[in-house]
Amino acid sequence: MRKFFTIIITMLAAMAEAQETFTIATLNVDGLPLNVLGRDVNPDGPGSEGSVRISEYLAKKGYDMVMMQEDFNYHEELATHLTDEYALDEWSGGVNVEDYDFTNPNFRFACDGLMAAVRTLTDFSKRTAWEDYYGRMDHAWDGMVTKGFRRYELTLAGGTEIVVYNMHMDAEDEGDDVAGDREARKGQWQQLCEEITEKLDERPIIVVGDMNSLYDRDPIRELFTDKISATGKATVGDAWVEIGEGDETLDKIMYVNPTGGTGVKPIAYECDREGYRYDGKPLGDHYPVAVTFEVVKGETGIAAIRGSEVERLKSPQVQGYHDLTGRRVTEPKKGIYINKEHKVVVY
Repeated sequence: MRKFFTIIITMLAAMAEAQETFTIATLNVDGLPLNVLGRDVNPDGPGSEGSVRISEYLAKKGYDMVMMQEDFNYHEELATHLTDEYALDEWSGGVNVEDYDFTNPNFRFACDGLMAAVRTLTDFSKRTAWEDYYGRMDHAWDGMVTKGFRRYELTLAGGTEIVVYNMHMDAEDEGDDVAGDREARKGQWQQLCEEITEKLDERPIIVVGDMNSLYDRDPIRELFTDKISATGKATVGDAWVEIGEGDETLDKIMYVNPTGGTGVKPIAYECDREGYRYDGKPLGDHYPVAVTFEVVKGETGIAAIRGSEVERLKSPQVQGYHDLTGRRVTEPKKGIYINKEHKVVVY
């Protein structure tokens, strides 16, 4: 009997390890200046005062990690309430007229607007610019800044290692000829797919950002989801597709689980349209999207059990076994059991 309960304790510990959770949010903080080079760019943006309110909102929500986009001209205000609890990534600067090189017709501001606030930062971000983009003084000004993605290698509180990609893809303005914007996003999805596939290892990957993409207008599945899955090395999921409610947003939280490695699964999804407000108005032009993930090591955590063999039952003949409370099983139900030889069986 002592050995029986030793196995149970071991199993419960393994299952607890498999149920490690973390929250990650993505938010376009709408940090462009009100105007650039004499042209209105963001007249309805939060500005300095609103960026402080965004910082306060994020601090109160207490996500484990927040991946932001458009952190341009109000970085200090955005960091106001975050520095005590989070490590912040390197800020790449704002969009400032005094930095503009009028002699260079292809000039781009060096900033990408990407920022991370995380509780544990194992490695600094690796920054990569998009190879394809469209528009400069039009089409959402995508060619005026150096958009792209950042890659983070993070360790969760429970010791699980994950990789996170934060990005901002090409936008499109209503009324524009959007063909060029959509073609640029195709190239960006392809570039992201190649990056992830090349560097794939045993760690799960979270892919977040303002992707400016919708499933009914952008070939996300064709260029990213199905392409990675077709390698047989990993599977791809989208938290909104699986468990989200409400309309699809441009801001997405996706994940890549390597075959045979540690995985994650979304267990809660939120697009906070009600709380992300001040004086009845939204704090910015995007709402925060947050997902709670559960870490899954192996199928159910059983692979982590040591000192016991695991057997999978193919029929519901489980009478005579004991469940994890030590009670004898009288009716067949899906679950984990101990047989009389003190071996772990799964049905």
